[in-house]
Amino acid sequence: MAETTRSAKLTIDGKEYDLPILTATAGPDVIDIRKLYADVGVFTYDPGFTSTASCDSTITFIDGEEGLLMHRGYPIDQLAEKSHFLEVCYLLLYGDLPSTTQLEDFEDRVTAHTMLHEQMHFLFRGFRRDSHPMAIMVGMVGALSAFYHDSLDINDPWQREVATIRMIAKMPTIAAMAYKYTVGQPFVYPRNDLDYASNFLRMCFAVPTADYEVNPILSRAMDRIFTLHADHEQNASTSTVRLASSSGANPFASIAAGIVCLWGPAHGGANQACLEMLKEIGTPDRIPEYIKRAKDKNDPFRLMGFGHRVYKNFDPRAKVMKQSADEVLELLGIEDNPTLQVAKELEKQALEDDYFVSKKLFPNVDFYSGIILEAMGFPTSMFTPIFAVSRTVGWISQWKEMIADPQLKIGRPRQLYKGAELRDYVDIENR
Repeated sequence: MAETTRSAKLTIDGKEYDLPILTATAGPDVIDIRKLYADVGVFTYDPGFTSTASCDSTITFIDGEEGLLMHRGYPIDQLAEKSHFLEVCYLLLYGDLPSTTQLEDFEDRVTAHTMLHEQMHFLFRGFRRDSHPMAIMVGMVGALSAFYHDSLDINDPWQREVATIRMIAKMPTIAAMAYKYTVGQPFVYPRNDLDYASNFLRMCFAVPTADYEVNPILSRAMDRIFTLHADHEQNASTSTVRLASSSGANPFASIAAGIVCLWGPAHGGANQACLEMLKEIGTPDRIPEYIKRAKDKNDPFRLMGFGHRVYKNFDPRAKVMKQSADEVLELLGIEDNPTLQVAKELEKQALEDDYFVSKKLFPNVDFYSGIILEAMGFPTSMFTPIFAVSRTVGWISQWKEMIADPQLKIGRPRQLYKGAELRDYVDIENR
């Protein structure tokens, strides 16, 4: 718990109350209102919880004004440039960067758990072939609790550890199988000799009739997408995981709840919405028309993939993602892909437009990740499942931190009731 050094005074009906102020390592201090209702008899009102700290955490910090995102104190641009996804997973889970021996052990444990129980393959057949991959992932991740009974006890530290490794290892396999199922191709099993990102790409794009060699540029870009989306503090899906698990729900069910929340277009669907916008624009010559619409306050159209709700300056993840986007587009070429042609020209025109520059509406990580995934050959329906693969480690890290917190209580938000006052029941013949 953060240190208490000051207090705030609240005056209600002439009576004064002292509220402790808890000091943060970074970012705003917070007013402790846990005893407010017991002492004063009132609640606070904060729709969307945008001004409420729901927990204290040591995992991730965001400074939207400065464009800073750091995991355990390390800035995201350094991690994305110098590290790789499984090392970042270790950092998020255990608090420090691993030694060579620790990293090798962690990678070996993840690799050993990438396969799914064979009987789970039959569950895929229960879905329609035109199901959205996210619908399949929700069901399959929740179903893990029906197959792995030895890692459901949240009060057993070892079972929590086993569940952690299993979810990080199996999520790419589930996502790849969901994709294969929807395109009517046979499942591709994971391989122990490939790294995390390369394994995922192979499970998505390999077929039994031909060899598939993963291009290292594509693998590196995929690894960066995973790294840059690994955790993002107390966002909607993370808060959902914390709330669901506060009831004592098993870890697989709690992560499934997070996937449900991520599926919402206002959360995990941003890069999909960006690509759909690019396809709506259609050709580069129509870009000025859409930029004009974006500037018109009376037009509901907005340029997706520009600006960010949290980052008021620039998205620190975007610079690294742009580098990968440029590498991928150079490798694969964009001459035959009109969507990617539109993306490159829109980026150029927006960055040169005084309106967007003055309002700091720079391309964000969703803009560039969508471009990369489109270039790799993923349909837009797979963008959010890939996001879920990335974010799993963040959800689990937050879940583990919460379960180990001695202050853990079941989540129970309050409300401002504005309905009918107390009234008596009226028999139906008298209504």
